[in-house]
Amino acid sequence: MSRIFITGGTGCIGAVTIYKLLQYSEVEKIVVATRSSNKEPLKLWLGEGLDARLEFVKLDVSNYEAISELLPKIDPTHIIHLGAYQSPDCSRDHIGGMQINTGGTMALFDAAEKLANLKRFVFASSAAVYGKRAMYPQELISENVPLAPPNHYGIWKLAGEHLARLFYDTTGVPTLCLRINTTYGKGRDKGKTSAPTNAMKAVALGTVSGEKIPFEMPYQGRENYHFVEDIGSAFAECTLQSYEGFGAFNVKGETIPIPEFLKIIEKEAALLEMDEFAKFSIAEDADPNLFVCDLNHGKIDTTFKDLPLTPIAEGVRKSLIEFRDMAEKGSLEFSSPAS
Repeated sequence: MSRIFITGGTGCIGAVTIYKLLQYSEVEKIVVATRSSNKEPLKLWLGEGLDARLEFVKLDVSNYEAISELLPKIDPTHIIHLGAYQSPDCSRDHIGGMQINTGGTMALFDAAEKLANLKRFVFASSAAVYGKRAMYPQELISENVPLAPPNHYGIWKLAGEHLARLFYDTTGVPTLCLRINTTYGKGRDKGKTSAPTNAMKAVALGTVSGEKIPFEMPYQGRENYHFVEDIGSAFAECTLQSYEGFGAFNVKGETIPIPEFLKIIEKEAALLEMDEFAKFSIAEDADPNLFVCDLNHGKIDTTFKDLPLTPIAEGVRKSLIEFRDMAEKGSLEFSSPAS
């Protein structure tokens, strides 16, 4: 049986990962560490009742003393580390971002070294560890290219990968780093690359209110997209499937130009009779998408079995339906690019 300790479990990716993990009978308990104690993201996936296998602890991962005391009591067999400041938070608060994203990761690895029954450590990394797209002449970018993070967030994620490698070298516990790019869908509320999701939310809110909500994308170019349920499945499967060693993996996704993604929203909205409320544009002064695209996910696909890759049109359709239902219930949160 598996006892899983997860940081950041009440965030977007944490919540959907827990939803996927709970579908396995071998999961005996999931201890969810959270700074906010906000369980609403989990209720999006699990309903009001949540699940008896969940246990919540309030924790700041950068508090070394607290995490060193807590982990041995939990005695997890698996750790998933998702807790982190997102890219805009790191840009706004460099020191706070460093303390959480690097200091917290170091504290967790250090405490985990002392665990006798740990079988797997999964670290949430990011495509922000790569350089800008112009650095790479390849059509598809694999994990073994030179890395040159374009912002503080990426630098600290790369530091986390090095800490993960050192942890594996020290303990021999199988350790993985999953490099995520733009996640879209239910529960995606924060961060710069939440914009594609907010574009769909604008359509749903407009449909329900009867008032068109124009949406302007704050950046331009091409983007590597992951449907939110695919990300949850990737973390769940990479936690529970057999694996030995250390590795960094691009999570499965699909790269298309941003205008094409917006056109897919328009097309799927038309099929759902919501297209009257789809009005998109790209800001005239929009900067290019900061993060790399065209990621090669062949390595993760051959290492782990049956990882899903939902076609973008299908993921957009599911998201629009869910957002419309949430808007009708008055529970849909929306952030415009300017907010």
